[in-house]
Amino acid sequence: MKVTKSNFLYQISFLPNLFPVNCFLVEEENELTLIDTALSFSADKIISVSNELGKKITNIVLTHAHGDHIGSLDRLKSMMPEVVVSISKRDAKLLKGDVTLEPNEPNLPIKGGVPKNIQTTPDRYLQEGDTIGSLLAIETPGHTPGSMSFLDQRTNAVIAGDAFTLRGGIAISGQLNLLFPFPAWATWSKEDAIKSARKISQLKPTLLAVGHGSMLNNPQEAIDHALNKGDS
Repeated sequence: MKVTKSNFLYQISFLPNLFPVNCFLVEEENELTLIDTALSFSADKIISVSNELGKKITNIVLTHAHGDHIGSLDRLKSMMPEVVVSISKRDAKLLKGDVTLEPNEPNLPIKGGVPKNIQTTPDRYLQEGDTIGSLLAIETPGHTPGSMSFLDQRTNAVIAGDAFTLRGGIAISGQLNLLFPFPAWATWSKEDAIKSARKISQLKPTLLAVGHGSMLNNPQEAIDHALNKGDS
C-alpha cells in the first residue's frame, strides 16, 4: 500500500507495482469522504489511514460498480454501519449484478468485473450537481453507463474513476493503452467515454486522480492530447 497526498486528497494505492488500484480519502474539516473502496482486502488498510488522519469516514461515494472499485464495500459497511453509501442510480443496478440495459442506452454489452454478491444497499442515489461535502457529482458515463466523477470545489481537482487511466500514460476509457489495456477492455461505450472526457476537460481541472495510475497535476495538456487521439 502507498499513500500520496495532494491538498485535501489522499490517494491510497494497492498493488502499485502489479495491477495498481486506487481509492481516495477526501479530507473535510471534521470528517472524511472515501471515494471507491478498492479491493476485497483493502478495508483494514483504508481504516488505518483514516485513523492516522484522526478523522472518521462518514461517506463512501462510488465512481462505478466494477469489482476493483467496490471490493471492500461490504466489509467497510459492516465496520462502519452508520456510513452513508452513495452511487448513481444507474450503476446501483450493476451493484446488484444486473447488467440489463436501459431503453435509451446504446445496445452495447456492459463489460468488466460486475459484482455478483454485494450485500450493501446504497443509502443515496447520486445525480449531476449533487454535493457530498466539498465534492460536486458529475455524470461521466462511458466506462459504465452510470459512471460518475467528483470535483473538489475547493481546489478544482477531479477524481474521475476510470473515465481516464494514467498507468503507462494517459488514456480515455475505451482507448487501448498497450501498457495497461484492462480498463479499455472493460469499457461499455467508448463514444460516451470520449464525450465524458470532453466534459471533464471543460472543468479545467488542476489535478486528475483516477482508479489506475498516479495523480496528475495540471493535466489539461495531457487531457487534450488524449482527446485528440480519441477524435483521430
